[in-house]
Amino acid sequence: MLETRDILETISMIQDENLDIRTVTMGISLLDCIDSDIDKACARVYEKITTKAKNLVPVCEEIEKELGIPIINKRISVTPIAMIAAACRSKEVVKFAITLEKAAREVGVNFIGGYSALVQKGFAAGDKELIESIPEALSVTDHICSSVNIGSTKTGLNMDAIAMMGNVVRKASELTADRQCIGAAKLVVFCNAPEDNPFMAGAFHGPGEPDCVINVGVSGPGVVRAALARPEAQGLDLSGVADLIKRTAFKITRMGQLVAQRASQRLGVQFGIIDLSLAPTPAVGDSVAHILEEIGLESVGACGTTACLAMLNDAVKKGGVMASSHVGGLSGAFIPVTEDAGMIDAARSGALTIEKLEAMTAVCSVGLDMINIPGDTPAEVISAIIADEAAIGMVNSKTTAVRVIPAIGLKVGEELNFGGLLGSGPVMPVSKYSPLKFISRGGRIPAPLQSLKN
Repeated sequence: MLETRDILETISMIQDENLDIRTVTMGISLLDCIDSDIDKACARVYEKITTKAKNLVPVCEEIEKELGIPIINKRISVTPIAMIAAACRSKEVVKFAITLEKAAREVGVNFIGGYSALVQKGFAAGDKELIESIPEALSVTDHICSSVNIGSTKTGLNMDAIAMMGNVVRKASELTADRQCIGAAKLVVFCNAPEDNPFMAGAFHGPGEPDCVINVGVSGPGVVRAALARPEAQGLDLSGVADLIKRTAFKITRMGQLVAQRASQRLGVQFGIIDLSLAPTPAVGDSVAHILEEIGLESVGACGTTACLAMLNDAVKKGGVMASSHVGGLSGAFIPVTEDAGMIDAARSGALTIEKLEAMTAVCSVGLDMINIPGDTPAEVISAIIADEAAIGMVNSKTTAVRVIPAIGLKVGEELNFGGLLGSGPVMPVSKYSPLKFISRGGRIPAPLQSLKN
């Protein structure tokens, strides 16, 4: 039975501490849309998405009004389009992006993710064509997000794909240079990509998923920070801090579970997972960086940042899994630089560097996320950044990712401003020393010993 105190606490979390459901994402399989004729395949894709998701936005808005809980994004993820395009005689893969854009506009969602390829062990039919088409696809659409999985703990790293992705990321920025290089901000390169991630830009509907499913991503860094800022929390040791974070994460996740169940029932679609991730925004009071500073750092990026983040990530997961039996996606703490007010400030002041961010990614949910780099950064350097981050994921059996934005025409210290949840931030320096010979070797970095678990 709900007590008055619990109700008032939830109201305060929503009104004062930026608590929200960051996304309700409907995953849709397109495997039954495959056809050798690309136009017929596109027609089937459009029909299936607009049929399955026609009520997604209205139902979410209805739940928002009923419960008083903001649902910030309504999204769709689809089967990696490279798998659908593989059967098509035509290689004009961008037709699928244009079809997805049309479907997104029809059903009113914020984004569709899944203009993707899974090439961790090599290239299958359709993979190279899709990867090469990504810059154009992202430049001619507004609602499409793209991802490529280039490695895993089981397979090692596909260095040929990594070399390609350096060029793809750079070209995606170049083709959208007149729009703050937004193309690269909608493109993620993964190692160990999960099949049920509801968060963009990396969401896709994995081939092992049901035909249609609802996945929910919760948020709430502002709630965690507020809990740590209360007078009774000031004397806690770090065990007490971790316990407080766990209890707060439990409350946040229960709210996500409630929304997920209602959305699933009303849409007549299977409930998939809750993603526990603390997803920050540029809004003041909604920052993962500020949680770390509340724990005791002068600024995120200081010595001790990685240890604090490891504790936060672990506590969020422990609290969340007690609140829901179906947890998945990424689940932990996100550290996207331009999307987090505290990270933005630390990057501007120089307290936070790419090298420190890379160390932090060894213990958090994703990777080098939403980082602006100089516009003249060579493609091979971008590839090497991807390789470094993928190696962390491969060796540690965790998901890592890279979403860097070459700021075409800008230098260190200048800023890109994407607006909305993508935020803004300074161009951060990267090493000037060349990895060209390493990247040019190609081939595969073999899977680590810990992949042999059978």
